[in-house]
Amino acid sequence: MSNSIKTIDCAASRRQLLGRALAGGLAAGLSACSVMAPPPPAPTPEPPKPATPPRPPRLGLALGGGAARGFAHIGVLQVLEEAGIKVDLLAGTSAGSLVASLYASGKSARELAQLAEAMDEGAITDWTFPMRGLIRGEALARYVRQQTGGRLIEQLPLPLGVVATDLYDGSAVLFRSGDVGTAVRASSSVPAVFQPVKIGEREYVDGGLVSPVPVRFARQMGAELVLAVDISEPPQPKPPGDAMRMLLQTFSIMGRSINQFELKDADVVVRPRLDGVGGADFGARRRSIQAGREAALAALPQLRRLLARSR
Repeated sequence: MSNSIKTIDCAASRRQLLGRALAGGLAAGLSACSVMAPPPPAPTPEPPKPATPPRPPRLGLALGGGAARGFAHIGVLQVLEEAGIKVDLLAGTSAGSLVASLYASGKSARELAQLAEAMDEGAITDWTFPMRGLIRGEALARYVRQQTGGRLIEQLPLPLGVVATDLYDGSAVLFRSGDVGTAVRASSSVPAVFQPVKIGEREYVDGGLVSPVPVRFARQMGAELVLAVDISEPPQPKPPGDAMRMLLQTFSIMGRSINQFELKDADVVVRPRLDGVGGADFGARRRSIQAGREAALAALPQLRRLLARSR
């Protein structure tokens, strides 16, 4: 009996030893696995996002008044287009408002030059009985409506501001909405030459009386960089010989005084050389356009530097 018990005890002991050995081996194996297991793969880094190119500053053009000398504005626009410089908004006075409105409507500088070549002065001049002005101005308004597709100012592809003078209190008014033709007519209504234009309950005349080159209005519209084009006619060195020339001489003197302050706020000032070209000299349109080109080309390096610095 005792021998059988010992046999059982020995068998049990062997089983226990075997179990411990197996357990120890399993633990060692697991430990070895935990030590030898390869590390998890590192996460793939995301490719760097391309840097957002800096936004160029909003370029605004301030196109001044000067009647037939306004053809020079077209030459300036030609140079900007050829240089790949985008215009973001336009503010115009008198002749500048006419060119600005046509450009804001989507016409290219080349198309403007073609229009200038074909323009008939008689098509935009409607003489009337001289009570408050020799020219009514509705023919000019009709021409602008036709060339801008009958759209309102706020419907044009580029932001447009047209400057006129309130005849009642002498304040400057910036038209940003409404009929394009009426606004340009008001901005171009030189007193005693054009009849005042009634809009609502007020009457308006030439914007050149208060803002010959509308730099501050281009700023007001959101321009961060302003290129001003000054086509004003300097006062004549000899006394005017008739009433009309006396009136124009008065405007020249007054405009020069105002421009001394307004042009200080422009980043680039372009002054086409229009010696000998008068405000009524529509026959010099090609010469005026070329003068605008030459002046803009001379100012182009400065404009490029300012655009690059602003970025």
